Amino acid sequence: MAVSTNFEFGLDTFGDITVDTTGKLLKHDEVLRNIVTEAELADQLGLDFFGVGEHHRPDFAVSAPEVVLAAIASRTKRIHLGSVVTVLSSDDPVRVYERFATLDALSNGRAEVVVGRGSFTESFPLFGFKLEQYEQLFNERLELFAELLKEKPVTWSGETRAALKDQRVYPPSMHGRIKTWVAVGGTPQSVMRAAHYGLPLMLAIIGGDPANFKPLTDLYRRALAEFGKEPLPIGVHSPGHIAETDEQAREELYPHYAAMHTQIGRERGWPPLTRAGFEQLAGPNGAMCVGAPETVAWKIAHTAKLLGLSRFDLKYSSGTLPHETMLRSIELFATQVAPRVRELLA
Repeated sequence: MAVSTNFEFGLDTFGDITVDTTGKLLKHDEVLRNIVTEAELADQLGLDFFGVGEHHRPDFAVSAPEVVLAAIASRTKRIHLGSVVTVLSSDDPVRVYERFATLDALSNGRAEVVVGRGSFTESFPLFGFKLEQYEQLFNERLELFAELLKEKPVTWSGETRAALKDQRVYPPSMHGRIKTWVAVGGTPQSVMRAAHYGLPLMLAIIGGDPANFKPLTDLYRRALAEFGKEPLPIGVHSPGHIAETDEQAREELYPHYAAMHTQIGRERGWPPLTRAGFEQLAGPNGAMCVGAPETVAWKIAHTAKLLGLSRFDLKYSSGTLPHETMLRSIELFATQVAPRVRELLA
């Protein structure tokens, strides 16, 4: 499968609450300021994208990603900035567009949006939405958001928000359209939806073998052709961590990742993550990109070739993994992994 000649490298964070060097949990405000520092480093090192997640629970600091991204925009020069993801089901498409169009202006045209349904549901009761309308909310709001992206007068009606008639939304973006991806966890219906609206696809590969996602990328390309759309980028978001050696990377990451997995698992009925399970995730056929730069570069290049990717986003934050450790991982990703992947792809 052909890989984009302009292959991009991004970083994603959910703003996980981290620990300091003594093992003490940081406060939310400290984590938020650390995220800005991490993004500054990514920009200085020449990475292409920095994404911030949206959550409404105590173990994550970011509930208003656009505000965090605006702060980052004021401290960076070239890196593109976006959400991972904007939970469109429990937000208003008009307000989402307005916030990101404003970010686009403040960043000199660097805003992107990754819309999705998210992996948590806390936002539904928080903002007064019914979980039984899960599918309908996302379908209607994505339909409206796709119309808003055209930056023309919009006439739209649905059952989950007020109708619009010849309504324009401001401010316009700098380049006439805000780049918007649809995040997909692994269902054919979600892939078809992205193709239908002519939006780039962002695959969240957080478990299993990346090879399992090839039928979805093949389906997406076929669907684009059937809908009469031009070929569009495909990206992948996967968790990982980089250190000088494979052993160091795994030892640094395991306790923090396992604790996070176990905590969320208690809410969802998962068994605790064992070391053997972690090693499988971090192994050659697992979803996580963990290890020395050469190990991680080989894995990213293999996935990029297999799926025909245009971008790879490393979800570099994992539970309580310390800020200082993440800064080193970011540095290795930018200075050693990215150049090596380009060599392997060439």
